[in-house]
Amino acid sequence: MQITRSSIDTVKGPADWFTGDVYIDAVASAPAPSRVSAGLVHFMPGARTHWHRHPLGQTVFVTEGIGLCQRRGGPVEVIRPGDRVLFEADEEHWHGAAPNRLMVHVAINEGDADHDVVHWLTPVTDEEYAAAPALG
Repeated sequence: MQITRSSIDTVKGPADWFTGDVYIDAVASAPAPSRVSAGLVHFMPGARTHWHRHPLGQTVFVTEGIGLCQRRGGPVEVIRPGDRVLFEADEEHWHGAAPNRLMVHVAINEGDADHDVVHWLTPVTDEEYAAAPALG
C-alpha cells in the first residue's frame, strides 16, 4: 500500500484542449507497467472539452452538477451525478458543463502502447454546444 499526500496543485485546463474555465486535479497515475490515469475535472458553467478521442476509450463518472456530452454524429446528452459515460476506443466526443451549471467528473483513461491517452481535435462550436436538449 502507498499513500500519497496531495502536493500537486490544481491546474487550469489549457485553451488548446478546452473552451471556458476548466480545472484539473490529478487523481491517479500508477507506475509502469500500469497505464491507467484519472483526473478530477471541474467545468465552470458553459465550459467544455474540444472534440477528442482516446485510443483505448474513456470513462467519466459525474460527481457534481449537470453536464453535457456528445459523440460525433449523435445527439447531445444531459449527464448528472452518478452517471457513468463510456466513450469507446477512438470514438470522437466532447463533454462539459451545462450553460448555467458547473459539472465535475472523474475521467479515467488508459494509455496505449505508445503511452498516448488522448488525441485533441477541433473546438466544439457554439452551434454544436447549443444543440443540447432542455435540462428539465
